[in-house]
Amino acid sequence: MLWNEPNNLSHWNFEIDPGWTAYARMINLAADAVRAERPNLPRALGGISPIDPGFLRNMQTQCVLGHVNVVALHGFPLDWNHWTIHEWPDKLDEIRAVTDLPLWISEVGVSTFGADEVQQFGLKRTAELLIGRAERIHWYSLYDLPRAWPATTRHREAEGSSYYRHFYMGLVREDGTPKPAYADFTDYTPDLGICQWFHFEDPRLDDAVAKLKELGVRHLRTGLSWADSFRPEAEKWFDRQMKALEPFDTTVTYCFTPEHLGVLPNHTSPPKEPQQFADFCAAMTRRYA
Repeated sequence: MLWNEPNNLSHWNFEIDPGWTAYARMINLAADAVRAERPNLPRALGGISPIDPGFLRNMQTQCVLGHVNVVALHGFPLDWNHWTIHEWPDKLDEIRAVTDLPLWISEVGVSTFGADEVQQFGLKRTAELLIGRAERIHWYSLYDLPRAWPATTRHREAEGSSYYRHFYMGLVREDGTPKPAYADFTDYTPDLGICQWFHFEDPRLDDAVAKLKELGVRHLRTGLSWADSFRPEAEKWFDRQMKALEPFDTTVTYCFTPEHLGVLPNHTSPPKEPQQFADFCAAMTRRYA
């Protein structure tokens, strides 16, 4: 998967790339680089959030949909989106009116910010509405985000409850105890997969593998960070992570601009040289696919 939520300000700075022209060029180069390494590997356009057919038309105009062969969507109607959970089929139809590429739901989830029972309802209704309507579905996420780790978003606490919901999306609490929806999840595997982002040298990796197997998960989505690739011993960590995830059919998301390579010094910035992102994607594909 190439990038994550490119039409979300928290993941791409479209203030300096308002037409997504730099993004489109970067993705076209990266998709071609991945295809050159592994021609039969699916190349997914990074999950869009919000689900916006206008953004897809823009990508179509800039030839991006000719370089990828999957379109991925993210939806969180009970936490962040301004539509109801029952509108999921309509949201898929809006995108299918723009492209006939396969659709993956690479992130969908419900927080326990208000109550554990809300997540249980959301899991059941999401499964009813999406299984059979999308080729892959990844529930976000296995773990709650630890409170000591910042959520990847631009304005943080200024977003109010929207920010704090990031910390309650898991099926497992920070202390390792399962929420009620954890037991329910086995009713929907392997049709439902999991999206779980692992931080650099994440101590939860081995426990995650055990829990994913316990749940019967077949499809996993995670990330390899271009920014992290410049950390000391990054390759050692990437090797360990990818070796641990070999039991699963894993979608790896390539994203996050290194500060020293961006037009601006942050992970949401377009890179100064988009070919460098393509080179990273090629190297990771060569090593792990």
